[in-house]
Amino acid sequence: MSALSASLIVFATFWAMEAVAWSSHKYIMHGFGWGWHRDHHERHDRVFEKNDLYAMVGAGFSIGMFALGSPMVMGAAAWEPGTWMGLGVLAYGIVYTLIHDGLVHQRYFRWVPRRGYARRLVQAHWLHHATEGKEGGVSFGFVIARDPAVLKRELQAQRRAGIAVLREAVGD
Repeated sequence: MSALSASLIVFATFWAMEAVAWSSHKYIMHGFGWGWHRDHHERHDRVFEKNDLYAMVGAGFSIGMFALGSPMVMGAAAWEPGTWMGLGVLAYGIVYTLIHDGLVHQRYFRWVPRRGYARRLVQAHWLHHATEGKEGGVSFGFVIARDPAVLKRELQAQRRAGIAVLREAVGD
């Protein structure tokens, strides 16, 4: 496989993971998987959350793709694109960890961006946390952040429609 093909697979997989993350966050984490995700939306002083189990699922998927592409694991049945897909999933996981856990929730470092896209990411995710419980909500992705003003209007509309219960600071 050419370096260009491998690079395109990594790039495409990385961006596909944003769609996977968005849909699994909206429909699994805020659906039947709320039991693992709930503590992420509640204040606590623990180092780890049940929600961290979702990162283990993602890591398992990446490892599985690496294994699928590895002749050492699969022998002659190895599927080379699997290696590059595993790398794309891994790259997304690293970026997710730095942005979501590091920048937004400040689990690893303390820096509050004052402008630019980093600030937009933080604002969009905090608006995601503006709801109480799993119903309603906005901004389920982790790398692509929509305009916070638009997200706030959507939250207000959800509150008026009885879809979401907002925390007081956003509900005003």
